[in-house]
Amino acid sequence: MKFYCSAILFDNDGVLVDSHQAAKAAWDIWAKQYSPGYDLDKANNAGRRAEDMVRELVSASLFEEANNRINDLELETAHMTVALNGAKELLLSLPSNSWTVCTSGNRNLGTARLLAAGLIVPEQLVTGDDVSRGKPFPDPYLLGAKKLGFEPSDCVVFEDADAGVEAALAAEVGLVIGVGKRALKTNADLVVKDLTGISFDGEEIVISDRNRLR
Repeated sequence: MKFYCSAILFDNDGVLVDSHQAAKAAWDIWAKQYSPGYDLDKANNAGRRAEDMVRELVSASLFEEANNRINDLELETAHMTVALNGAKELLLSLPSNSWTVCTSGNRNLGTARLLAAGLIVPEQLVTGDDVSRGKPFPDPYLLGAKKLGFEPSDCVVFEDADAGVEAALAAEVGLVIGVGKRALKTNADLVVKDLTGISFDGEEIVISDRNRLR
């Protein structure tokens, strides 16, 4: 499959990096103190900002303390993050200023996870700190396109979570590509196993049909 576009906007967790073990370890510790019984694996929070999740789980009076605590814990476990298949090779092959990452993590966490996985931290990185509304609102992807100097319709988004896919669709990007089996349950335009073998020369994305799940 080929698709013409000007830029790529990547989600981070679940697309470029596997941070599940790191996030799970942090949230399990956090839940014991602030929300007993909360299980990251059972909650439908993939792709959302930590601060938005915390706000739903604790009282307003505890929000600042609880939010600071999860931020500290996730930063402490960030070293457990690893790159997903094809991520490093694809990022290294991309033309400069043709891509960025739009993550729901805060700036420190997003940067730490990319570095832990041995990946490039783009100059135009968009994080949860940079927007007033996180995914599933379109703000992160609108800002990512703006930072690269393109219209959202000229961009392709790679996402794994429902909240992120909905954010990309709301931003009216040119194409939303789901990554991994979880993305099969989203409204992504098509779904791939991972980033292996994908290429982009600044004008055309090429995806092998063998890598497609849908």
